[in-house]
Amino acid sequence: MSRTSEGSETSEGSAGSASSHGAARAAGSAGSDVLVLGGGIIGLVTAWRSAQRGLRTAVVDPAPGGGAARVAAGMLAAVTELHYGEQTLLGLNVESARRYPAFAAELSEATGLDLGYRACGTLAVALDADDRAHLRELHDLQLRSGLESEWLSGRECRRLEPMLAPSVRGGLRVDGDHQIDPRRLAKALVAACERAGVAFHRQWAERLTVVRERARGVVLADGTELAADQVVLAAGSLSGRLAGVPDDVLPPVRPVKGQVLRLTVPRTYAPFLSRTVRAIVRGGHLYLVPRVDGELVVGATSEELGWDTTVTAGGVYELLRDAHELVPGITELPLTETIAGLRPGSPDNAPMLGPTALPGLLVATGHFRNGVLLTPVTGDCMAHVLATGELPEEARPFTPRRFDAVPAPVSVEQSV
Repeated sequence: MSRTSEGSETSEGSAGSASSHGAARAAGSAGSDVLVLGGGIIGLVTAWRSAQRGLRTAVVDPAPGGGAARVAAGMLAAVTELHYGEQTLLGLNVESARRYPAFAAELSEATGLDLGYRACGTLAVALDADDRAHLRELHDLQLRSGLESEWLSGRECRRLEPMLAPSVRGGLRVDGDHQIDPRRLAKALVAACERAGVAFHRQWAERLTVVRERARGVVLADGTELAADQVVLAAGSLSGRLAGVPDDVLPPVRPVKGQVLRLTVPRTYAPFLSRTVRAIVRGGHLYLVPRVDGELVVGATSEELGWDTTVTAGGVYELLRDAHELVPGITELPLTETIAGLRPGSPDNAPMLGPTALPGLLVATGHFRNGVLLTPVTGDCMAHVLATGELPEEARPFTPRRFDAVPAPVSVEQSV
């Protein structure tokens, strides 16, 4: 797997039927039941949940806890992230959001770590007549989809968030869209994996090992061979670049660059914003996510520039310009970090979860804008298919085999 700044979000995947799983375990008893390639939040949650199922689990990644999570804002925004044409994905997003409170509580209890989870709600606003009309259409789509959101006038928006500019024309109050700190989430998942007995191989995975047309493990950068009954490719945007995977099996993921700013709100300014604020500014999307520790995350650009992760003056300028138009006082805050990362995009903007056409190889990638939001449901679904050979119903629309030339059944038993 080639080395890029996205490399720490490597891969996870692969399963077999209940009967073939037992045979594979006997054949590869010197290795792992599950080998997860990728130590980002998707790989880590898959490994943690798999270990909880009693599977001997290992993670391959030179820096577990890194990857796209270091850049993400952590919005748990099933409602305000709704886009036209993504109604199928909406169901998975809503289900994962429903699981988040219990998931966060369990992870915090298991590790003793604070995840920065806040049930603070979200306010989405518009600054001109065109943006207001677009937001009205989005509100109609939300209501038709059975979601809860409340239309507010500009004055009502400013009453909720006094720092908003007088030019705000209207907005949507969505109390069910929350937030979490992805960096804390990643740290906690590493700790949970360690406590659950997950082994970490802090190297690059260079090549998938295929024996008799079945994935059997990987070769690391130093030449070490790791055997496994099932291999999970969960490398974020790098998931399509692992050597040894047949071309027709490689997941169709691409990197989508996002630049993000982090500012600090001095205590004398508190409260600056009480909830996540999203906006449409001149047709572009912007978000401001306030943390309880005073950090304010501003993002994010969306750039189709391949593997480039350069922070540019233009990207920083556009974010600050639009944020200033939305919340004028933001330019008085200290700018503490500028960073860029790569979202793993898929052809339909939805994740790929479960078995591939290559027996023994599964994938968990392509989460695009929703990796943090989909963490709980991804971990549950991947652990279930790894342990039982069956992909849960909620994940079946997102099988990676939907991109095959000829559609195939989703059960592992039929794919091996």
